Amino acid sequence: MIRLQGNEMNEENEREVNEATETDSGGINSADQEALQEDIVAELQEMNSKYLRLYAEFENYKKRVVKDKEELIKYGNESLLYDLLPVMDNLEMALKHATNDVSSGLVQGVEITLKEMRKTLEKYGLSLIETEGKPFDPSVHHAMTQVERDDVGENMVVEEYRKGYMLKDKVLRASLVAVSKKREGSKEQEENEIITINKIAEEES
Repeated sequence: MIRLQGNEMNEENEREVNEATETDSGGINSADQEALQEDIVAELQEMNSKYLRLYAEFENYKKRVVKDKEELIKYGNESLLYDLLPVMDNLEMALKHATNDVSSGLVQGVEITLKEMRKTLEKYGLSLIETEGKPFDPSVHHAMTQVERDDVGENMVVEEYRKGYMLKDKVLRASLVAVSKKREGSKEQEENEIITINKIAEEES
């Protein structure tokens, strides 16, 4: 009786296994399997592309953050230094219009104040832009007018109206200057015309 029940259970298990095998093998054919594999591969590729894009965007973001932080440290005092420039301008103007009595206590006090102020601001990266006698550079000079001059070359800074300053490698305030230009009918032009006339005369003769 026990042996009979055991045989019946074995037969039932075998039937279940056979049915499951038939279902697995018959439910999905080879074409469906290939299509499924292609879908899986395409999905994996899409996920990989999204990951690479996100990774690249994150790396660019980190670089921007580092650059912004460096510029903040480098130019953090820009607004303060810019606001102090008119103060220096006024001190220089006061000295320029002061009396010739350089021994005056007031004049000496202004000179010392201006000197110490320049020295302090230089510690924070402030430097004066060179102007007079230098070629005109539109990146650091702002031309207010042109002056006809025969004693200097063309496009040279001949006068400074307001000092300009650099903050490290950045223009904090451009210099206001006058730029030279050749005088119309200048001596040099007249000499060139005379030479040309003489050459023509020699050729004709």
